[in-house]
Amino acid sequence: MVKVVISEHIETTPGVCGGKPRIAGHRISVADVVVWHERQGLSPDEIVAQFSQITLSDVYAALAYYHDHQEEIRESMRQDEEFADAMRAKTPSKLLQRLTGTNSRDDSLPPR
Repeated sequence: MVKVVISEHIETTPGVCGGKPRIAGHRISVADVVVWHERQGLSPDEIVAQFSQITLSDVYAALAYYHDHQEEIRESMRQDEEFADAMRAKTPSKLLQRLTGTNSRDDSLPPR
């Protein structure tokens, strides 16, 4: 009998992390691991050192899952980035507004 090992490490649950694939029992998504590994250049060992609640097997399983579902994961990441960009555009930074003097309304706290 063949034992499917990756399913011990990766799960999707509706309502948890948006139903996206994640490390089983954690809120660390496969996409998180991909970003840390590919975009930030962290090795699997470095990821485990920073997130000690997951194992090296979890990280490698997440990377294997990503490589098996690359198009799906990348599309999900692209949609998440578009959503974040839209939210940033819709809700400008109060700090940036204050620093640039572009605050259109008076949201400041009264002086002490």
